[in-house]
Amino acid sequence: MFLRNAWYVAALEHEISRTLHATKILGENIVMYRKLDGQVVALEDSCPHRKLPLSMGRLQDDVLECGYHGLTFDCSGSCVKAPGMPQIPKAAVVRSYPCTERYGLVWIWMGEPAKADPASIMEVEHWGDPAWGMNSGDAMTLECNYLYVTDNLLDPTHVSWVHQSSFGNADIVGVPLKVDVKDDGVTVSRWMRDVEVAPFYAKFVKFSGRCDRKQQYEVRFPAHALIRAIFTPAGAATDAEPFHPDVFLMDSYNFITPVDENTTRYYWFQMRNFSPDDQDVSQQFSEDVRHAFHEDRVVLTAVHAGMAKSPSKLDLPLDSGPLRFRRKLQQLILAEQPQAFVEA
Repeated sequence: MFLRNAWYVAALEHEISRTLHATKILGENIVMYRKLDGQVVALEDSCPHRKLPLSMGRLQDDVLECGYHGLTFDCSGSCVKAPGMPQIPKAAVVRSYPCTERYGLVWIWMGEPAKADPASIMEVEHWGDPAWGMNSGDAMTLECNYLYVTDNLLDPTHVSWVHQSSFGNADIVGVPLKVDVKDDGVTVSRWMRDVEVAPFYAKFVKFSGRCDRKQQYEVRFPAHALIRAIFTPAGAATDAEPFHPDVFLMDSYNFITPVDENTTRYYWFQMRNFSPDDQDVSQQFSEDVRHAFHEDRVVLTAVHAGMAKSPSKLDLPLDSGPLRFRRKLQQLILAEQPQAFVEA
């Protein structure tokens, strides 16, 4: 169901403090907090004795005391105190998870700790670039399986129906899709030439009249997406520099974290090549994106419920990207399983 040897976003940076933070990722209950030096700690949220969530306990300096019988665990998950006992039981241990912080987010490694390399976290190309503006998103909970979200993020066509008042319009219906499959993910893209500027973008483009528009939806394993939008005056389409002087560029980063089989946590922010210090533009971006993502949430909640009741037997040409992503991801998940299980 889930790829374990991968980084997932566990929380926004400001959500983790000296207060115990309970969460669930890939079906596993986790408690998080910051040490006195600010470093993030993530432990299995379950005392090995009576399984009381450790998030119901107390933080004592940098160690965590169970609220039932006082078993106390350090940041590695080792028990360092067992009140009333001559020695600490060998079974008194909880799992710890590697964590790191980047892009205003707290990342957690859910697989083998020795394989946790922060350098493998998806790069945000223009992070810290003074010429680029950024609007920070928030976290959204969706009542659906995370693969319906990756399906959605690899389907540029849905904007013409789900997002008619924002990202989509009638001009782009039926334009063919290009699908590229690589070792790290799948990209679905298309250029639409001499079309109307969609409502969301019309507020921000610097030129008037019709446009050439590129939609590029890239989802990397396990479930992180870069949605790149390019708008140029009609007839000026290009994928790389030199762009038209009035080109509109937006990179939307979307980090998908499965809570369990039925629930997903969605983290996002956008980078743009204009108005780097304009807070009004950033606020407008965030409000409009939040509205559009709510439209996705309504649809995906209903899709999850409908597919759970009666799975679809119909695939359309537009499903090529999502299906190829799912197949490759399943191969990666199976490769993590013990050989005996794979052969069975």
